[in-house]
Amino acid sequence: MKDMMKALTAQPDLTLAPGEARAPGPSTQDLLQSEPSNAQDPALLTSSDAFLGDEDLPFARYTHQQFFDLEMQHLWPKVWQWACREEHIRKSGDFYTYDVGPYSALVIRGEDNQIRAFVNACPHRGMALTDAGSCGQGKQFIRCPFHGMAWHLDGSLREIPGRWDFPHIEDAEFGLDEIPCETWAGFVFINFDKACEPLEADLGVLPEHFKNWGLEDRFVSVHTVKTLPGNWKMCMEGFLEAFHVLGTHPEVIHTASWANTQYDVFGPTVTRFLQTVATGNPNETQSQAEIYRLLGYTDELPDGTTAREQHAQHQRAALGQRFKTDLSAVSTSIMLDSIEYHLFPNACFFPGIQIPLIYRFRPTGLGTCIHEVLLLQPVPEGAPRPLPAEPIHLGMNDSYTQVPDFPLAKVLDQDTENFYRQWAGMNASMKPGQTLANYQEVRIRNFHNTLDDYLGQVEAVPLIFK
Repeated sequence: MKDMMKALTAQPDLTLAPGEARAPGPSTQDLLQSEPSNAQDPALLTSSDAFLGDEDLPFARYTHQQFFDLEMQHLWPKVWQWACREEHIRKSGDFYTYDVGPYSALVIRGEDNQIRAFVNACPHRGMALTDAGSCGQGKQFIRCPFHGMAWHLDGSLREIPGRWDFPHIEDAEFGLDEIPCETWAGFVFINFDKACEPLEADLGVLPEHFKNWGLEDRFVSVHTVKTLPGNWKMCMEGFLEAFHVLGTHPEVIHTASWANTQYDVFGPTVTRFLQTVATGNPNETQSQAEIYRLLGYTDELPDGTTAREQHAQHQRAALGQRFKTDLSAVSTSIMLDSIEYHLFPNACFFPGIQIPLIYRFRPTGLGTCIHEVLLLQPVPEGAPRPLPAEPIHLGMNDSYTQVPDFPLAKVLDQDTENFYRQWAGMNASMKPGQTLANYQEVRIRNFHNTLDDYLGQVEAVPLIFK
């Protein structure tokens, strides 16, 4: 441990240009390209780094109500956001209510099997047509619970009680307010801006990178909804880097290459980290047998086999049996690694099998947010798609260990427990902003640059936010 800390705190090479410095030891690409099975996943054998500056990022962007209000006015009503999975609305009449801040969308599958989204408000007196966060099955039509007006599943008007008293209404013009709705990889996206660009423009490299990873062929096996203490951006950014592993997840510092995690910027809306697992710490001298034992195995590591290769083989067999699907052809990296793509503004997608997380973060106030986690498990071969797991709601002080069959509960508890202190410190700080690492925290800076693109058209953004 002492030698590792010495390596980590070594003085930087000042001959390098800003943003060029990397941790000592083999890189993520050195490892991935040395493993033959990863050749089937060319997206993982690329890198796309960037230096986006080293100025401090103002804490006011997180702690001031005025900035939060600007986001509510100029970000959330203008951006594509994942609303639900297609499996949540399998059949005609199935619906899902998606809410963020004051905005609410009713997502429903029509009789023609098309998925549509409508503003969740009755055009008569503004009544919400469905309750916040609700979902259901088998609607024959959409009826307002206030006065009983009703619409067909395609949003067209069906009936108005007391129709004689509304001679000023044209039926064709009194449909529900439809908003853009598209799908990708089994996810349903909505946008409250009717003049928005197609979803494809925001997805960037995601369709190409994910085309062979089959998220559309997985189902929601675990679903948690937890309230977190802190601004939504602060909480989300805690999951955009692996730099925190040393202080937050000490149990894995000897087996994972967290220090050499690869960070990629693929454009304004998509970034990625690639953290390899079962590789040993690049700042320590470890034999493959030692790494294998640290992974919890007691048998002998076969000669000529790395701990990582053997661990991947064990996981292919164990998880394949558990999931009732053949994982023998899955690459080592997709089988084991922590691979996270972030899609602006609030969603994270992991294509891996051992770490199959999907996140989103939604603001509920200046200093609180909802962290929603889905585990996506392969659909068993030759079997119908299981029903998606019911969401388990956790309060701010509840542990993820309360969730049955949730192997990553301890890790998420460690992550989210940080936020009490971070939020308190942000508000208490006399230093006006946070100082980010040039490489390891570049995804955070990229996120804020894109956020500024949405807010930049607002002339009144104060200098304390810039």
